[in-house]
Amino acid sequence: MKRRSAELKAALDAAGQAATIARALYRQNLQVHIKADKTPVTQADVRCETAIREILESRFPTFGFYGEETGARDTGAESVWLVDPIDGTKAFVREYPLFSTQIALMRAGQIILGVSSAPVYGELAQAERGWGAYLNGRSLAVSSTATLESAALSAGNLKSLASGAGWARYGQLVAKVNRIRGYGDFLHYHLLAAGKIDAVIESDVNILDIAACFAIVTQAGGSFTELDGAPITLNSTTVLATNGPLHTPMLEALSCA
Repeated sequence: MKRRSAELKAALDAAGQAATIARALYRQNLQVHIKADKTPVTQADVRCETAIREILESRFPTFGFYGEETGARDTGAESVWLVDPIDGTKAFVREYPLFSTQIALMRAGQIILGVSSAPVYGELAQAERGWGAYLNGRSLAVSSTATLESAALSAGNLKSLASGAGWARYGQLVAKVNRIRGYGDFLHYHLLAAGKIDAVIESDVNILDIAACFAIVTQAGGSFTELDGAPITLNSTTVLATNGPLHTPMLEALSCA
């Protein structure tokens, strides 16, 4: 494995501290509060983000910070940390291990590194531009699958897609691909980057959910856009992520034009 940057090392240290907190509080019957956006939050979310923020801001005080629980500071800075301390709070609350800590760094509008840490599931993925992507220390590379008929597709957060104009096209796509599953959250991005599945579709997400996974998938050789092919930005709410060769066929299949 090549040498990591100081920024990636900080993100990994922050994710490690969050992992310690999350493991200690997992299955502890924490009180759940519902936020204004109707999503749940627990003591674990807040404590994890506080620990992450302390580490990142102490090492890079001039960087901006955008967190799911503790808010934003200096998001107009050239470098901004993007943090979801527990992505998958519903899984955490219901005591199954498909939750993770997501930490990414955006510089000049581009996501340049990401850490996706699933401490109970047992996976740690990391990536940095020009350095590659790794899962539990092993180099990642996407698949070479080139046809829809051979593709394994995972989908998540389909409720908003189901209520929109693209639902019929999604159904036609499902009928074409070789295999359809809904691994969800961090897991289907880890599987995509490792070449074990070939594409991911998501709706109703935000940048904090997907920024680290963007870095991991793209550094593993994949493509990662919104469902209509637009670039990922701070305002993105949908995802089409693929191994690369399947990106155009998937976009064409999903197009309502």
